[in-house]
Amino acid sequence: MLNQVILVGRLTRNITINKSEKGVSVATIGLAIPRSFKNVEGNYDTDFVDCVAFNNIATNTAEYCSKGDIVGVKGRIQSRRVEKDGRNENVMEIVCEKVTFLSSKGKDVEPEFIEEDEE
Repeated sequence: MLNQVILVGRLTRNITINKSEKGVSVATIGLAIPRSFKNVEGNYDTDFVDCVAFNNIATNTAEYCSKGDIVGVKGRIQSRRVEKDGRNENVMEIVCEKVTFLSSKGKDVEPEFIEEDEE
């Protein structure tokens, strides 16, 4: 079976890098993705999706992109359990395998692809 997703949306916030206990760079990327159809009131709804990026993808995306920029994300869906207010909850997120910078704050730029290095 294949677990793959491709999303295009605007960054909802500036990206900050955190380091894991093992020294891995980690960034959470918030995407706002407009739906391609109108709701019953005649408006386009927007979905908000969290993506997580590691190492080079995380650092390069944080360095070159900021809130409002349009990016494309290729990755996989992942679920994990987190404790929140004393309860365990499932969290769904996209693990980035590739991030493409599509547009920067209203001006088109040449797409740049960032992928994790093969080990």
